[in-house]
Amino acid sequence: MTGSNPTTRHFEFVIIGGGTAGITVASRILNEAGDSSLAIIEPSDTHYYQPLWTLVGAGVVEKEETARPMSSVIPDKATWIKDHASELLPAENAVLTRGGQRVVYDYLVVAPGIQMNWDHIPGLREAIGKNGVCSNFAYQYADKTWEFLKNFKEGNAIFTFPATETKCGGAPQKIMWLAEHYLQQHRLRDKANVIFATPKPGIFGVPHYAEALRKLAKERNIITRFRNNLVEIQPDAKTAVFENLDTGEREALPFEFLHVTPPQSAPDFLRQSPLADEEGWLDVDPYTLQHKKFSNVFGLGDASNLPTAKTGAAIRKQAPVLVANLLSLRENLPFTERYNGYTSCPLITGYGRLILAEFDYENQPQETFPFDQRKERYSMYLLKRYVLPLLYWHGMLKGRA
Repeated sequence: MTGSNPTTRHFEFVIIGGGTAGITVASRILNEAGDSSLAIIEPSDTHYYQPLWTLVGAGVVEKEETARPMSSVIPDKATWIKDHASELLPAENAVLTRGGQRVVYDYLVVAPGIQMNWDHIPGLREAIGKNGVCSNFAYQYADKTWEFLKNFKEGNAIFTFPATETKCGGAPQKIMWLAEHYLQQHRLRDKANVIFATPKPGIFGVPHYAEALRKLAKERNIITRFRNNLVEIQPDAKTAVFENLDTGEREALPFEFLHVTPPQSAPDFLRQSPLADEEGWLDVDPYTLQHKKFSNVFGLGDASNLPTAKTGAAIRKQAPVLVANLLSLRENLPFTERYNGYTSCPLITGYGRLILAEFDYENQPQETFPFDQRKERYSMYLLKRYVLPLLYWHGMLKGRA
């Protein structure tokens, strides 16, 4: 909680979050309304390009390549409040920070990202980063994935998906495909059981791409355990316990390699605020990105309840819609832009292989290229590895792409 007499500061625009969504929106607002006062509330020293963490875990990219100082991506005209948001008071147009500031706004953009709940699986906190237990969902652990993959000799290699929303829903299986390809290349495949365990009823939620992925899983002898949720890790025994969500039965599987995607949620301060829906996510209109109750509040990205996959590609399409509608509200003009739920999931299916899934709210393909994107392509792998990071750092974060 903040002190009883917090320092008060006022800005026309306040953005919570210095991640992909927050920086992109801040840049776009300042590009179009540069005479305005704008503050970004963000406690971190470092900004990460998280989509490359999959390739860090596969030994393709050094993790340092994915990190840059936060100061280098904060727009020049923005005020950086280096603090945690701790309480949202939308009825008072105010945000309280952990350090004791009261930040008052005319317009608020909520983009704090998603929260990793490592403690929600018993044994995970103790096991992560040791004895073959790894995760590409945190900077400090991604290179452990590569370390453990290189040391793998035989046994079960298990890849999990949580029974919650998750950012980049394809990432839990991307590292599986890469690991399986690695084991092929190093003549270890016949000594390994590659297991994909997910609470979902299928391998991918969009039928257009699911068929191709099911075919790949069969061809590469991937063991799929659908409707299976990881509920416990027993580190000393190197055992993972799964619950069948249909029967309630539990089964313990031994592992030599275990890649865990942790349960995730909106950040606690948002979940406990008047801006959250019943499940704790930021409650915004799916098309305009305006909050459903507080008209001067907008939101996007992973912490929102937008019914689409939580990816950077989705934010790239959400940000211009949000900024256009926000500035229309500022001028008392009707909204003109609508977000259709577009998102993209570059599904790496091996070294030099990628299926580019692009779809909308209706799970209908929204493809960019004039060919069948369900086919694995080296060109799309190059797009993921080299082109998209450049677009991110030099275009998207600058509000130009």
